[in-house]
Amino acid sequence: MKRIILLCLIPAFVLAACAPSKSVRKSQAMSVKETERVKSKYTGPKRRIGVVEFSNKTAYGKGRLGSSASDILITELVKSGKFIVVERGRMEKLMEEQKFQAQGMVDSRTAVKLGKIMGLEAIVLGTVSQFGVKTEGHDYLIKQGKRQIAEVTVEIRVVDVETGQVILADSGKGITKRKWGSFLGMGTKGGYDETLEGDALRASIVQFVDNIMNQLNKKPWSCMIADAYENEIYLNAGQESGIKIGTKLKCYHQGAAIRDPGSNLIIGHREKYIGEAEVVRYCGQSGDCSIAKIARGGGASPKKKDICRLAK
Repeated sequence: MKRIILLCLIPAFVLAACAPSKSVRKSQAMSVKETERVKSKYTGPKRRIGVVEFSNKTAYGKGRLGSSASDILITELVKSGKFIVVERGRMEKLMEEQKFQAQGMVDSRTAVKLGKIMGLEAIVLGTVSQFGVKTEGHDYLIKQGKRQIAEVTVEIRVVDVETGQVILADSGKGITKRKWGSFLGMGTKGGYDETLEGDALRASIVQFVDNIMNQLNKKPWSCMIADAYENEIYLNAGQESGIKIGTKLKCYHQGAAIRDPGSNLIIGHREKYIGEAEVVRYCGQSGDCSIAKIARGGGASPKKKDICRLAK
């Protein structure tokens, strides 16, 4: 009877304190300037980008953590409405067909080959470099409490498919905390909360979207010619990519790579001007195909895999 009376006298705010709570915090330590962290206001056509499954250098979550991280980034990129993201399954299938997986973890050179085959502007490579979960707690006479803390660090590199250069190296850290407690034996007694893993990953990744967009905005938007017939060209970008009827493009045939004599990195390609084209209608069933007519020619005939850029 005494226990019942005592429980009735416990203030409501004490009972509320026994309920579990969770907090998520993100922090960034990146190589881009602080001025480039502002949210991108780009409203032009969407960028075509691919995300390769992230590697996992930690001892935790083998076979799961890397794929979870890349899936979260893909989701955030799509949600932004600024990207056409190639499904990871399609990329993995192509990698298998091209024997890229036999080379081990995808590097910048492999990413360029993969991106050119798929008509991408950039490919994101990533690594989960750190992951840890620790439990803290106290156990007093009438009050017990525990706190689980998950910390994760994710690093990415964005490779420009046209040049093979890494145009963005970024690192994000996410911290998720979950607290629970009991008073006189009442309250939550929890084990490991599996949602901590996903929340910490998302917190470390969410800021990557705007940083990727800001870097890609430094170069003109481009697409590839998928086919050509007489004075019409078929582009691998259409309504889904945000291309509007009447959009004007300048098209080029890309030749041999031009390399920096010091670093041997590709800094561009020899280009022959094809002409200016105007988008006249959409095509195909995918929703991402359009047809443009060459309005003013430059002499070269358009061919598959030639490049078209937005005319300034």
